Amino acid sequence: MQERIWASLLLLLLLLPPPLCGGPPDSGRQELEPERGPLQPFDLLYASGVAAYYNGDYDQAVHDLEAALRSHRRLREIRTRCARHCAVRRPLVPPGAGPGAELPFFRALLERARCSRSCETQRLGGPASRHRVSEDVRSDFQRRVPYNYLQRAYIKLNQLQKAVEAAHTFFMANPEHMEMQQNLENYRMMSGVEEFRLIDREAKPHLESYSAGVKHYEADDFEVAIKYFEQALREYFNEDMECRTLCEGPQRFEEYEHLRYKAGLYETIADHYMQVLVCQHECVRELATRPGRLSPIENFLPLHYDYLQFAYYRVGEYVKALECARAYLLFHPDDEDVQDNVDYYESLLDDSIDPASIEAREDLTMFVKRHKLESELIKSAAEGLGFSYTEPNYWIRYGGRQDENRVPSGVNVEGSEVHGLSMGKKSSPKIDRDLREGGPLLYENITFVYNSEQLNGTQRVLLDNVLSEEQCRELHSVASGIMLVGDGYRGKTSPHTPNEKFEGATVLKALKFGYEGRVPLKSARLFYDISEKARKIVESYFMLNSTLYFSYTHMVCRTALSGQQDRRNDLSHPIHADNCLLDPEANECWKEPPAYTFRDYSALLYMNDDFEGGEFIFTEMDAKTVTASIKPKCGRMISFSSGGENPHGVKAVTKGQRCAVALWFTLDPLYRELERIQADEVIAILDQKQRGKHELNINPKDEL
Repeated sequence: MQERIWASLLLLLLLLPPPLCGGPPDSGRQELEPERGPLQPFDLLYASGVAAYYNGDYDQAVHDLEAALRSHRRLREIRTRCARHCAVRRPLVPPGAGPGAELPFFRALLERARCSRSCETQRLGGPASRHRVSEDVRSDFQRRVPYNYLQRAYIKLNQLQKAVEAAHTFFMANPEHMEMQQNLENYRMMSGVEEFRLIDREAKPHLESYSAGVKHYEADDFEVAIKYFEQALREYFNEDMECRTLCEGPQRFEEYEHLRYKAGLYETIADHYMQVLVCQHECVRELATRPGRLSPIENFLPLHYDYLQFAYYRVGEYVKALECARAYLLFHPDDEDVQDNVDYYESLLDDSIDPASIEAREDLTMFVKRHKLESELIKSAAEGLGFSYTEPNYWIRYGGRQDENRVPSGVNVEGSEVHGLSMGKKSSPKIDRDLREGGPLLYENITFVYNSEQLNGTQRVLLDNVLSEEQCRELHSVASGIMLVGDGYRGKTSPHTPNEKFEGATVLKALKFGYEGRVPLKSARLFYDISEKARKIVESYFMLNSTLYFSYTHMVCRTALSGQQDRRNDLSHPIHADNCLLDPEANECWKEPPAYTFRDYSALLYMNDDFEGGEFIFTEMDAKTVTASIKPKCGRMISFSSGGENPHGVKAVTKGQRCAVALWFTLDPLYRELERIQADEVIAILDQKQRGKHELNINPKDEL
């Protein structure tokens, strides 16, 4: 086993020359000369900036926070450059045979270590140990927290454009941060223009270039698209090298105390190297993941070549199209569409060119070889050294979230079907259920108003008369007796906007108050019954072939605060989706925590209309373009599927109080609402008692 690991390791070390690990090696002494003065540790600058902010010294806060960000960026650059420099100057050599044959390898290893230490010390102007920081600080910089302080400090200094840049940079990595979203809206109003330039100071170049390539591709501007995709690949491989270099830092041995570590030489080296190698192997996931997200863009690196193969075809460069198509097949050799394209590109080549001589792109060929060898080495080490490892599918194409707008090999050419080239659209991602609607409404007097098509969307329905006027009055009356300010939002009076008070109550709380006599039990029971009625309607109308369970049941009221309604430009509830994190900038919805990813359908049952504002709106994924607007009124119910296909929000309530029963449902019984199950038990007990009284011919009033 040890021989297998060593053999794989040596092959991995020899597989790629340093330039292919992430761009050309550094050359010349000028880049390796230290800056004037030692680099200041970014954690100390960060702490100083935060302290200055809380002391009200905003000039000093800006100075120190900006310096911290520069120091953090410079530290990464130094470590990356030193790693590339030493990889060229001090290459590792494979061990030979015979006694002492491994010594040249370890000598090269020691020389590489000495080179790295010397380079970093020279560039940093002092020992690298000064720049080791805590996990909390590292996490803050990863989440871009310094930019949150910066935007606040800049606005205090009346530097609006810089505040906007800092706020936008923070928001890109924290798209669920409602306060920052509101800040950006406020800054837009302060600027006096509807649109201003938003700059992400921490934007990853390869992601920016890739997005630009997709944009030009979809505009049929193929020459410019090629330029951006090729640039994205160059940047990708450079950032891959940086990512891999940063993995070579200190590792944490979580299974045992470092001071009690008793492993031998080779086991110690293997333990450390495997942690580094797993980190490096995961770089393909990190580079495909947008800031602040947990899930990567599916099939990210292969898609570059899939776009390129079709773009090169459209500009008449058939050799390059063939190279890119074959590169894509390195990831997905069973893709029939691209296989058909390969055959067609071969038929377009000049007779002087042998199709067999056109191979997959060299940059990707070497990359895939390294990736596969790393995988084999990690699996072999896991088997031999006894640690757990499961290889992820890094290049998954279908299922889950579908990020890409369209797949190049499936693009239809307007006006004609190109003979021999696969133009059929690739299959859509599979979903757990058939999307249907139009089933029976189950109850008399309910009025159908609009379906999905009439509401300009997917899986939407608007109904009236789900409640009677009397039921609306009764529910509105009981609301005043059970509502708590900030219920469901940790007691925050105004969780969505400072201009309104938010109150809420759950169905279990209503039944509890009814049982205790604090509100009429009949009214509390009505809350339970009408929510069950809504569930049955949703399940029937959308023709679901499995049971719909409650995920959360909430009676909510939003009250406009007096004296705070002039020139409002915010929303009562910002645009969002119910089971994913809406990312308007990327036109995507990330189905990952903290979103309630298990929610499948939503419904809102309105209780009143004696207020101003408060319209429910659907938008496009840009969170701006309104596709439907609905005015609440007694007994009206809007229901829709909970995903990114239905972004929605609530316009500002500018006068009065707006009340509704908010319902979320799931098809997965594992995520049933616990309070609902308890409420079911309470109802069962009440029903049993009621039956017992009838059987004994007892007048319920006699117990009062």
